[in-house]
Amino acid sequence: MRAYIIRRLLILIPTLLLVTIVVFFLVRLVPGDLIDAMLAQAGPLEAEVDKAALERIMGLDAPAIVQYGRWMGFLPQVDGSLSGVFQGNLGTSWWNRMTVMELVGIKGPITLELSLMGLIVSLLISLPIGIYSALRQDKWGDYIGRSFAIMCIAIPGFWLGTMVIVFPAIWWGHMPPIMLIHFTEDPIGNLKMFILPALILGMTMAGSTMRWTRTMMLEVLRQDYIRTAWSKGLTERVVVTRHALKNALIPVVTLIGMQVPRILGGTVIIEQIFCLPGMGRLLIDATNNRDELLMSGLVLVMAVVVMFFNLAVDLTYAYLDPRIHYK
Repeated sequence: MRAYIIRRLLILIPTLLLVTIVVFFLVRLVPGDLIDAMLAQAGPLEAEVDKAALERIMGLDAPAIVQYGRWMGFLPQVDGSLSGVFQGNLGTSWWNRMTVMELVGIKGPITLELSLMGLIVSLLISLPIGIYSALRQDKWGDYIGRSFAIMCIAIPGFWLGTMVIVFPAIWWGHMPPIMLIHFTEDPIGNLKMFILPALILGMTMAGSTMRWTRTMMLEVLRQDYIRTAWSKGLTERVVVTRHALKNALIPVVTLIGMQVPRILGGTVIIEQIFCLPGMGRLLIDATNNRDELLMSGLVLVMAVVVMFFNLAVDLTYAYLDPRIHYK
């Protein structure tokens, strides 16, 4: 197991390098640049600003490949220092005057809490309904569960989140809190603030997991060893929990790992709708302000989280199936 983990971590290095190249250069395809956004904010002072001088100060006058080398730490910065991604420095936001890692440390826990709660909600909805639908195939419970899964897939999360805010405000004058409540200050208030966006985020993820769980459970329940377990007179709970569930969950765990990028992408929209000051909302602000270093750093952090989560998913296979051994 240890050798396998070391090999996987070593494989992540070239993968991470490729991700940095894609992220850095795709971000720079966004129309406009940082200085234009700053000058637009300056208003009447725009005519008095020397744009070329600002580009030299910020290092934006260099070719893109040179800027990439500086960002990674292969080439010296404008001030002559050698710092970059490989030194743990993702750059500094010119708008916030804070390093990307400082901003991630402030905004990251909010996105992490929303993502984890959304994932938990998704599993609490999808796994029980998917298993029940498989056990009651072609019965009313199965039809209701499958219809609910299709509804979760079909309804966009951003539309549902908007409706949840708009209609209660019109009908009952109720609006969700817009000021962040930290968990350390008021745990109950924090959970109340996050439960609604987490529920919407989880529902958008639950549909496909629900259908996949049902499909894999049906396949496993038709196996010979399951028929043998039924013939021994074992109860339904024992057959499902001890014999069928682990084998059925292996493809489902793979699907959950593939949904992590969707969850992180969903937080971008959900945080904006519910005024949660997390990394997703920060990414939108960075895009609007053309803060390229901040955009690159945030996307890179999200990519690293996805890669390590997929490694954790691979290691979960050995627990679900004892026949799988990593050497």
